This record gives sequence, C-alpha cells and structure tokens, in this order.
Amino acid sequence: MARHESCVTIHMAASLDGYIARRDGSVDWMETADEFAGGEEMDADYVRDFLAGIDCYVMGSGTYRTALDFERRGLGWAYGDTPVLVLSRRAQERSRASVTFHSGDLRDVISGLRTRHGAIWVAGGGKLSGEMVRLGLADEIRYSILPVLIGKGIGFFEGLDADVALHLLESKAYRSGMVALRYAVRR
Repeated sequence: MARHESCVTIHMAASLDGYIARRDGSVDWMETADEFAGGEEMDADYVRDFLAGIDCYVMGSGTYRTALDFERRGLGWAYGDTPVLVLSRRAQERSRASVTFHSGDLRDVISGLRTRHGAIWVAGGGKLSGEMVRLGLADEIRYSILPVLIGKGIGFFEGLDADVALHLLESKAYRSGMVALRYAVRR
C-alpha cells in the first residue's frame, strides 16, 4: 500500500493550568459558563466539517473509558464511524466495529497508521501524549484551553523529560471563552 502524506496531531481540551482531567479521571470542570463577546462562534456545521477531515483517532484506555462513560450518560459517541485505535495492555469492552485495540510498540503503531491514514488524531491521555512527543511521533499539537483553573490533576503531557520546541501556527478565541492553539512540533 502506498504511503499517504500524513499528519499526527495531538489534541486535547485542558484547563488553563494544563490539566486534562482531575486525578480521578473526571472532567466535570469542562462544563464552563464563560462568554467572550469578541470570540468566534463554533457552529454545528463547522464542527461537522472539521471532524470529517479526521481519518482516525488514537487514545489510551483511560480516555476510551471516559468516552464510553459520556456515551452511557447520553452525550453520544464523539468519534462517529471514524476508526478508533485504543492502546491498552488490558482487555477492554469493544463498543462498536470502528474500535480496535493494540498493545504493541507505539512507534510501530504510528508507522502503520501513517501508511493508511492522512489525518491521525491522538485524543488522549496525558501519558500517551507525553510518550508521543518524547518519541518524536507527533507533527502538531492542538491545545483547546478552557477558561478554568483546577489546581491539580492529570497533566496534558505526563512525563516529559526534556524541552520540546514548538512553532505557533494558529490561535483562535471562541465565544465560549475557549482559546484554541495550534503548534507545529519542531524537529
């Protein structure tokens, strides 16, 4: 199979102080009530078109369990029919045909995905994001900063052991008070 031009993007929503979840994994703080009058509107058509450009998702088992919990609570499955690869060393509940599981070497996983997919999105968690950056597997980082400080929790990039240079590609402020940043990872 021919190699596609691919881009591996790490994306997560996080608090301003850099946490993607509380220590217990909860994300109740994501429901914020801020309003920034000068911000852009994020309408349903924009979101639908944006998500249609993602070819596959990669996530850790904790993020997968959070997604299943959202679905059980009536909030839906955020990933539609797009393939989702869950990295886990433990057996997990398979919720749909689009979900697969893998427990091998992360470099091999990403290399294999790059041959089949263009837009590869890493949707969490903190350990996976840190490992992706440490191994030089990420091309972009998208950080959606929510207008809240939670003080402690699971960091966006757990376990980084060196500085990582980034280049700002885009920034947007939304009416919800969220600020979206898009960075290229410098090699």
